[in-house]
Amino acid sequence: MQIILDLPEHLYHQIENFARLTNQDIPTLLTNTLQYSIPALSLVTADPLSTLSDQKILALTQLQLHPEQDLRLSELLDRQQAGLLSSQEEPELQNLLKLYQDGLVRKATALQEAVQRGLIPPLSNHEPLSRQNTSTGFIMALTSLDSPPQAEQQLLP
Repeated sequence: MQIILDLPEHLYHQIENFARLTNQDIPTLLTNTLQYSIPALSLVTADPLSTLSDQKILALTQLQLHPEQDLRLSELLDRQQAGLLSSQEEPELQNLLKLYQDGLVRKATALQEAVQRGLIPPLSNHEPLSRQNTSTGFIMALTSLDSPPQAEQQLLP
């Protein structure tokens, strides 16, 4: 599908410069940016947190990637940083980043719901959360995608 956009000239130049820096064409850059800025369908269609039991809310506050996924994500990020990521690994990295990001969103909203219900104290008064996935952080790697990301079903509560 083709969409025609009228962009302010300064925004177009920003996009053009970023595309050059990331070695992408503009349509790919914009497609990937939009794809990764819109929440996964599983997050949008998931049961509203207000309808979940306290037990399920608390389980969601502990949401993490499977250890194998976390390890693979770290490996791929290391390869990307070293400039060694293959074109076959790019979609895998994008899928894992999306999965990680969607899990963080779900976990954060569950934490907010748990605080609102009084299940846990506000995080400012709470002991620090474990720093699982600290090597991943919020990294946006804008590369091509061959397949849509698999969402929340791959996350462990």
